Amino acid sequence: MNNRLPPAWSKHIKSTAAPKPRGPQVSPTQPGPPKANPSARAQADDAVLKKAYEHQQAKQLAEAQRLCFEVLARTPNHPLALYIMGTICVGHDDEAALRYFARAVAEEPKNAYYHLSFGEAYARLSEFSAAIRYIRHALEIQPDLVEALCALGRVYTEFDKPDLALPLYEKALKINRDHAKARTGMAATLTGLGRMDEAGAYLKEAIERRVDAPAAYYELVQTRKFTEEPPELQSILRELDSPRLNSESAQSLHYAAGKVLNDLKRYAEAFDHFNKAKQAAGHRFDIDQYRRFVDSTIEIFTPGLFAAASGFGNPSDLPVFVVGMPRSGTTLTEQILASHPGVHGAGELEKLRRVANAIDLKSSAEDLSKSVNSFTPELIRTLAEEHLSYLRERASAALRVVDKQPHNFELIGLIALLFPNARIVHCRRDAIDNCVSCYVLPFSPAHSYNADLRVLGLYYREYDRLMRHWNEVFPGRIFENRYETLVEDQEAQSRRLIDHLGLPWDDACLRFFDREGAVTTPSRWQVRQPIYKSSVKRWKNYESEIQPLIEALGDLADV
Repeated sequence: MNNRLPPAWSKHIKSTAAPKPRGPQVSPTQPGPPKANPSARAQADDAVLKKAYEHQQAKQLAEAQRLCFEVLARTPNHPLALYIMGTICVGHDDEAALRYFARAVAEEPKNAYYHLSFGEAYARLSEFSAAIRYIRHALEIQPDLVEALCALGRVYTEFDKPDLALPLYEKALKINRDHAKARTGMAATLTGLGRMDEAGAYLKEAIERRVDAPAAYYELVQTRKFTEEPPELQSILRELDSPRLNSESAQSLHYAAGKVLNDLKRYAEAFDHFNKAKQAAGHRFDIDQYRRFVDSTIEIFTPGLFAAASGFGNPSDLPVFVVGMPRSGTTLTEQILASHPGVHGAGELEKLRRVANAIDLKSSAEDLSKSVNSFTPELIRTLAEEHLSYLRERASAALRVVDKQPHNFELIGLIALLFPNARIVHCRRDAIDNCVSCYVLPFSPAHSYNADLRVLGLYYREYDRLMRHWNEVFPGRIFENRYETLVEDQEAQSRRLIDHLGLPWDDACLRFFDREGAVTTPSRWQVRQPIYKSSVKRWKNYESEIQPLIEALGDLADV
C-alpha cells in the first residue's frame, strides 16, 4: 500500500496523534492549505479524509474506502479523496488506482505527489513510458523530490536502462544520504548490474547509519554466497530480538538469517527462519477458488474454440513468452535467449495480465465464458496490435522480444488467440525443488499461495494440471525447457531453445552471465554465474521440514 500523502494533508498529521506518514511533509516551495477560513463542507471533508487516512494506515481498507466515497458523494472531484482512493487501490486493483490518480492529477495538476503516484502505478503495470512521463513531470514541479528521483531510478532499472538510474540515486543521496529508498535503490541497481561489492558498500553504510537496517541486511546477504559465518548473522539475530519490530522488518530479517544459514548448510535453523518469515507475513490463499478457475479455463479453452477463432489474431512472430512456476528457471532461460543479438529480454511484463483483466479473464471472475463469448475478430486484432506496439517500444529492431512473466502460464489460451505464431517456452523443474525454492523467498501478496507448504503443493498441482491441458490443446507448440536438462547439458539445450525461436545459433548464448543490462528478479545473483548443478535435488536438505509439501504434491513429488 502507498502511504504517501500530498503536502496539503500534513497539517492534519502534525496536529493529531495519527500515525506519522511515511511520505513527504510540506516544504516551503509547496502551496499550503488556504489561509482563509474554509467552508463548512470543506472542513467536514477534511475531517472525514483524516479519518480515512488513519483507517488506511491501520490497513482497514474497506472503512477508509467508505469514508472517501462519503466525501466524493458531496464533492465529486475532491482531489485528496481521489488521491487517497488511488493509494488504497494500489496493489489490490491497479487499474482502478490509475483512474483515481488520473482524476486527482486533472483536478490539481501542480501537485508533484499526485504525478509521482500516478507514475508509480503505471510502473507496477510495466507501462514504463507512461511511468517515466509522469514521474518526470513530478520532478519538473519539484526537482529535489527524493521520492520521485528514487521512483524514476527504479523504473529505469526495470526498463533495462540502469545507466540512467545511477545518477538519479546519486542525486537523491546528495540531497538526503540517509533516505532509505535512495540507499537501497542504489544498491539494488548495482546488484542487478552485477556490481556486488559496490552494492555491499552502500548497504553496509545503510546498516551503520540505521537506514532501514532490516531491508539493508536482506539485500546485503543476497550479494554473496557465504562459506563461513559472517559477523552480520549475529547482528541480524540481535535485530530479531527487538520488541519493536514490525511485520515487514521481521520478514526481511528472518529471510536474511535463513539465507545465510542455508549457505552455511545449517538447514534446520534456516528453515525455522523461513517459516517465521511466512508467519510474519500472514498471507492466505483460497485454493478452492483457484481450482475453480483452472476448471473453468480447461472447460472453455478447447480445440474447438481455437478452430472457430482461427485467423482472429496477428501473425507476428515477434513475441516470445517464457512461462512456468516462479523459480523454475525463467530468468536463466531469458538470459540465454537475450544473449542472442536478435533477441531482447524485456523482463516480467504485466501487459498481458492487464489485457486479461480488462476482458475479465482472471481467477476471481465468476464466469469466464461471458468474456470468451464476447471475443470478436476486431477485438482480438486490436488487442494484438496494441500489444505489438508495446513490445516494439522496448526494442524496435529486435527479431524477438521475450516476456518472462511466469504466471502467463494461466493465459496461454489468450496468447494463442492474440498471436498464433508466438513462441512459448515452458520452464519446468523438479516439483519439490521448485516449491522449496519459492518458499524460501519473500513473494508479494499476489503470490500468497507461497505462504504455506501444503497450499503451495496444492497450487503446484493446479499449475501442472493446467499446463497438461495446454499441451493437449497445442501439441508440439510449447517448448518444455527442463531446468535439470539445461544444467546437465547447457549447450545442447540452449541450441534447442534458439532453434525453437526460429533463429540461427550464436555462441554468445553460452556466455549469458556476461550479458550487460540489469536483472531485477530474485535470481540476479545466480544468473551472473556460469551454470551450476548444486540446486538440483536441493530439497533433500530440508526433507524432514517439508513433509506437508511432499504430501500435497502427491504423485508429482519425485522422492
